[in-house]
Parts: sequence; C-alpha cells; structure tokens
Amino acid sequence: MDLEKPAARKQPAPAPAGAPAEGCLVTAIRLPVRIVALVVVVPVRLLWDALVAVGRVLRDTVLRPAGRALLWVGRALFVWPWVALGRYVLVPVGKALGWLGYVLLVVPARWVYRHALTPLGRGLAWLGRVLVVVPSVGLYRYVLAPVGRGIGLTLYWTARVLFVLPALALWRWILVPAGRVLAVIGREVRDALRHAWRIAGYVSRAVGRFFGTLLRWILVEPVRWTYRNVLTPVGHVVRDVVWRPAAAAARAVGRAARQVLAPVRDSVRRARADVRRLLLGAPERPVGHQEAAHREPGRPQARTLGSSTTALTKD
Repeated sequence: MDLEKPAARKQPAPAPAGAPAEGCLVTAIRLPVRIVALVVVVPVRLLWDALVAVGRVLRDTVLRPAGRALLWVGRALFVWPWVALGRYVLVPVGKALGWLGYVLLVVPARWVYRHALTPLGRGLAWLGRVLVVVPSVGLYRYVLAPVGRGIGLTLYWTARVLFVLPALALWRWILVPAGRVLAVIGREVRDALRHAWRIAGYVSRAVGRFFGTLLRWILVEPVRWTYRNVLTPVGHVVRDVVWRPAAAAARAVGRAARQVLAPVRDSVRRARADVRRLLLGAPERPVGHQEAAHREPGRPQARTLGSSTTALTKD
C-alpha cells in the first residue's frame, strides 16, 4: 500500500494587483496578431541587422576618417580665419566703438534721463493717476464689475447646458468604452510586435552563426590547415636547406672579396697620394705649429740601468 501523499497540483500564480482581466476579446485578438507580426517582423529584423553591420563597417572605415578630414579642412578654411579676424580686428574695433559710444551717447543720455526725463515722468505719472486711474478704478468697481458678474453667470450656465453636459455624456458613454477596446487591441499589437522582434533577433543570430560557421569551415579552416601542415614545413625546409646555406655562402664570398680588395684599395690610396705629392708637393706644416713644436721641451728619454742621467752618475 502506497503511504505517500499524492503531490499537490501546482496552482496557477495569482494575477498581479492592478492587472486588467483578460477576456474573450483579448484571447481572440492575440494569436492572429502575433502570427502576422512574426511573419512581417522577421525579414525586417534580418535586413535591419545586415544594414547595422554594413553601417558599422562604413562608419569605422570611411565615414569617420572622412569626417575628421572634412572637420579639419572646415576649421582651417572657415573657423580659424574668422577666429583670428574676430580676435585681432573686430574685438579691438568693437571695444573702441563701445567706448566711443559710451562717451558720446550713454553719458549724455544718462544725464538727460536723470535731470530732465525723471522729474517730467514723475509729474506726468501723478497727472495720469489723478485724471485716468482713479476714475477708471471707480468705473470698474461700481459699474463694470456687477454687470460683468451677471453676464458671466448667465454665459456659464448657458455653456454648461449646451456644451459641457453633452460632451461629458459623449465622453462617458461612447469614447471611454471605445478607448478601452482600442487600448486592448493596441496592447496586444505592441506585445505581438515585441515578441516577434525578439524571435526575429534569435533567428537573425542563428542565421549569422550559421553563415559564420560555414565561412570558417569553407575558408578559414582550409587556409589554417594549409598554412600549418604545408606552408610551415615547406618554409622550414627552404630556410634550412636553401636560405641559410645561401646566406652563409654570400657572407663567405663577401669576406673573401673584402680580403682581395683590401690590398688593391691600399695600393690605389698610396698611388693617389704619390701623384698628389708629385703634382702639388708635400703639404706645408702651419707656422704656429712649428713654433709650438720648437717651444715645447723635448720628451725625456726613458731611464735605463746603463744611462748616466742622475746626479750621482753624471760626469
């Protein structure tokens, strides 16, 4: 007899709080929309990934160096001359003109404003307050405001009955239900496009891996095998059998040629020196050098046991 309790069935996870309940409309819309979105989005995603790869290659190899070159040329032709013109011509001229305008216009205008226009403006403001503002305030407070309140209350209720209440009914009973249905459809279309885009990404990566593997086995691996098993041993044999003996023979020939040509060079050098001496004579030593040689004391000879240069053995 089996004493173990049967495993409890896995209960479905409760829906998160605030999530909309899925009805028959959602179930009827979701599957067709997702199938159509997958069929439409997969080719678009493959084309998009290919264009992105090509665009990256063009950006790194063509557009970025060309943009840097054009930027440097544009700076050299348009920015730097205008910067130099503004810094060394327009700025000093503008400072001079500003100082001249300040002296000729601002200082006199300030004096006129302070000593003439300000008192005149204060007087005109007080006449305007007495003649215009005070009567206007009284007219607004005691005449226009009561009349405006009555007219505004009438217009408010008229507009509320004619426009606000029909618009509120239209919004509550027609637009809100239609918006909910459209929101469900739009949400399902968005989810379908999102799933289709994700699946298309998986398909695109699988296609890219397939072509990469195919290219590696068709091109890279044969080239690597040929280099490792054919070209490398052949190169070693050529290096050990041909190149090194040839280099050693060339070095030996070079040494022998140098040894043969060394006496010839010495003979040519001596013959050229003899011809120069016969034609031009022996080169004269400079006078200063001769006088210095006469002035310099002679180098003492090395002492030997038989020499008698010491004071004890001098005759």
